[in-house]
Amino acid sequence: MNDIIRSLFDRKSVRSFEDRPISGADRDLIVDAAIQAPTAGNQVMYTILDITDQALKDQLAITCDNQPFIAKAPLVLVFLADCRRWLDCYDFAGAERREPGVGDLLLACEDASIAAQNAVTAAHSLGIGSCYIGDILENRERHVELLRLDEYVVPVAMLVFGYPTAQQAGRPKPPRFGKEYIVRENAYSRLSEAEARAMFVDAHPEPGFDFDEFIRAFCARKYMSGFSLEMKRSVEEYLGAFMREPGS
Repeated sequence: MNDIIRSLFDRKSVRSFEDRPISGADRDLIVDAAIQAPTAGNQVMYTILDITDQALKDQLAITCDNQPFIAKAPLVLVFLADCRRWLDCYDFAGAERREPGVGDLLLACEDASIAAQNAVTAAHSLGIGSCYIGDILENRERHVELLRLDEYVVPVAMLVFGYPTAQQAGRPKPPRFGKEYIVRENAYSRLSEAEARAMFVDAHPEPGFDFDEFIRAFCARKYMSGFSLEMKRSVEEYLGAFMREPGS
């Protein structure tokens, strides 16, 4: 296993950081690595916000599900799916064009997500930890205001970076599901109940693991939680701009 692949296996989310800054050179490397990511048609359909205003970090720590470690992170990047930049360029050139649709948004989301993962991988190679903050998709109205978002711009992911504390560095990485449950050949197929149960038991070999108890608790804590329902509402609001009929 080479160093790059080993780093992909070793990397885990970090939510507690040492009280020391990330150098300007390393910040630039992380962002530059993100921009080198694959992108559809070389369009780079994303914008990266470098959040340097501490007051704004403090606000995002609250609006993103009340997570104080966000405010303490020395580097915070927000990756925006940006369907506005090319639209403006078409207008500047007098090109005949249409309004962006959901397909354009999904393509921009792919671009932004790939770039974000490049940033995560680059940071890990520098000994810098990171954590994805999906909660940036919540509280649409407030985040539009805070980040001054255009109607055709959607925050796909927020990333916080910092040097992990000793406790975080030594914390085991949570197990992943086995590839026999994740990889299908040529066509999609659902897991049987037996396969689904085996998938979780294999990932949780500790004695006394109870599938039904675990799944019911997880559903209540995550899928049916207030933040998950708010994320659903906010995303549907973001989609509204991309689903309008022309001229409406």
